[in-house]
Amino acid sequence: MLGITLNPRQFLDRVAAELARIDPAQLQELADVIYERYVSGRMVFVCGNGGSGSNASHFCEDLGKCTLRREDYDNDKKKRLRILSLTDNTPYILAWANDEGFDRVFVEQLKNLAQPGDLLVAISGSGNSPNVLKAVEWANRNGLTTFGCTGFSGGKLKALAHRNLHVPLDDMGIVESIHLTAFHWIVDDLHRRISLH
Repeated sequence: MLGITLNPRQFLDRVAAELARIDPAQLQELADVIYERYVSGRMVFVCGNGGSGSNASHFCEDLGKCTLRREDYDNDKKKRLRILSLTDNTPYILAWANDEGFDRVFVEQLKNLAQPGDLLVAISGSGNSPNVLKAVEWANRNGLTTFGCTGFSGGKLKALAHRNLHVPLDDMGIVESIHLTAFHWIVDDLHRRISLH
């Protein structure tokens, strides 16, 4: 937690420096694989825990709504991005967690909903969340493309996912903030592409 030792100016300067270290090609790649699912009509699933779970919900909401022009809201013929955050079905999550274990809360949803050719965006600052890893392992075995969003060393997720957006920093809060900043650019990029499609 860098904010413990840094004043506000130092903290903001550090965040700016960390943002500058991110590989922009990774942002472009995530935008591209999501756009490919839009074109092909495949599903995009997003998952994560804690702050990463909040980012998953936020990213899903933005991609589902903000990739449309306002004038297309009532256009039933306008193709939309098919996206779902696996963090948001609370009763389903609680049932699996209570009865079978928290490590099954994402993978069991994928078993119900996912098909080969779909995309799983898995967000884990540590890269070691068991429920995220289990979902990615299943997705890899069942024909989905997997994209990991990680921090710290990347953990197991960085090696397991087909592609990655990696923030090489040992501070969970800043990692989550950088992920969300990256996601906002991706939403803007996809708005440009989808609104013209």
